[in-house]
Amino acid sequence: MGINFRDIINRKDIEFSQLNGKHLAIDSFNIIYQFLATIRQRDGSLLTDSKGRVTSHLTGLFSRTTKLMGYGMKLVFVFDGEPPKLKFQERERRRAIKEEAQEKYEEAKDREDLDSMKKYAQRTSKLTPQMIEDAKQLLDALGIPIVQAPSEGEAQAAHMAQKGDLYATVSQDYDSLLFRTPRLIQNLTISQRRHLPGQVTSQNVSPKMITLEEVYADLGVTHEQLIALGILIGTDFNPGGVKGIGPKKAVQLVKKHGKDLAGLFSEVGLDGWKEIFEVFTNIPVDDKYSLEWNAPDKDKIRALLVDKHDFSEERVMSTIESISTTAAQKGLGEYF
Repeated sequence: MGINFRDIINRKDIEFSQLNGKHLAIDSFNIIYQFLATIRQRDGSLLTDSKGRVTSHLTGLFSRTTKLMGYGMKLVFVFDGEPPKLKFQERERRRAIKEEAQEKYEEAKDREDLDSMKKYAQRTSKLTPQMIEDAKQLLDALGIPIVQAPSEGEAQAAHMAQKGDLYATVSQDYDSLLFRTPRLIQNLTISQRRHLPGQVTSQNVSPKMITLEEVYADLGVTHEQLIALGILIGTDFNPGGVKGIGPKKAVQLVKKHGKDLAGLFSEVGLDGWKEIFEVFTNIPVDDKYSLEWNAPDKDKIRALLVDKHDFSEERVMSTIESISTTAAQKGLGEYF
């Protein structure tokens, strides 16, 4: 779900070239779910190989990751670990949405309504252990470091960025800000063209950057107050937030009470806020990680994508050659 900060936080356009050589951590589950939702056939079904194994996630991961590598970005993929107990309610909410979408998909299928089939199929995406393993194998073959978080991947990425090991975290969600990431980049891993609802036309989608210090200044809040804002609006640990309170009203309430968070949550009648607050301030993170980039292993990539999953060898190999050539032309030999 993520936190609905879009209407109250400023995002600045940036160019891909500005991220040349920058260390960027990608929220792995976030991006893989994007690919499972969007990379589908006309009837909403996922892409598969000749043995019926899903390949939508690998198609998106290979295409998008190699493109970003071509710009000289030094990517790190962070994978979620054990979720906080408070996330159970959100997981149940998501499960219910998927079950309802599956029912509507079957109804649309009976009507042979392809547009509705694709719309509802996108909401049924499930990430399996095999998909996660496939993704890790591909990233390793591409020479990209993988970090396993003890809990939330966004918290681990934010921790690494605070230490100075990363320039920014990459995610479509705003949660990283509550975990104190210095910079958050959005729209980096999605398609750069977005189709407008009900229209055949599309619009450009550019990468956006949010700087945490600017968020504090723009909203006039401390970090503790920013967490309070998130809790009022709703997080993955208290879905829906406080009824009747949107982003702008939340800002007013936080400023009214200042540092008196107990008074704030007493006024809105939210019990248990301290436990939610604790998730954002004391979630488990790990310092035992290694950030080492290597040249893509063509044999491993070919074995996984071409031999195992029926990808076009010509397309796969030409893509790898392209990013290697680009890196050499830009003098980015140190990238690998």
